[in-house]
Amino acid sequence: MDTGASQAFAVADHQSAHIYVRNAARIGETKALVERLQGVESVLEGAGIAAHGLNHERSGELIAIAASDAWFTYYYWLDDSRAPDFARTVDIHRKPGYDPAELFLDPAIPMPKLKIGYTLAKKALGFRYLLEVIPLDASLVRGSHGRITDRAEDGPVFISSEKNAVRGVMEPTSVRDAMLAHLFDQVPRTTR
Repeated sequence: MDTGASQAFAVADHQSAHIYVRNAARIGETKALVERLQGVESVLEGAGIAAHGLNHERSGELIAIAASDAWFTYYYWLDDSRAPDFARTVDIHRKPGYDPAELFLDPAIPMPKLKIGYTLAKKALGFRYLLEVIPLDASLVRGSHGRITDRAEDGPVFISSEKNAVRGVMEPTSVRDAMLAHLFDQVPRTTR
């Protein structure tokens, strides 16, 4: 895969994907193509991106939002035997998008702990190794995030040890401020 030479490419992140389009004249064509894909709920551009607060300097020209029961994967190969060597490893630097399959051990490995131990022993002895224990089966992922939920009760939960840290429903964009306020309220105050 050569993203720099691609006319368009997407960086998948769970239920959203930033789509970068090299030629601005082809944004409409690209948007129409992505909108027809199964599992895509909507494709944002321009004002739509801004309305969702996603218009930052690294934002794509388009942002695809997945349907509530779907998510985007970075897998760009059609045959698992042609998957890159990093696909079955935890490798956040070479994967063009988040890989929630990294949360699982490949169920096809008969004794995964033994394989992990053997691989770590090779590492300790100075041999080259790949810790290939991640499955390529995206269907193992049963949940995701990255889009506004259809029902508020399915949304994120904010948990705090402070009884009154949050009252009622809060906007996801205000979580950072609530956490900072909590942290700074916990800092011992000194008087001089």
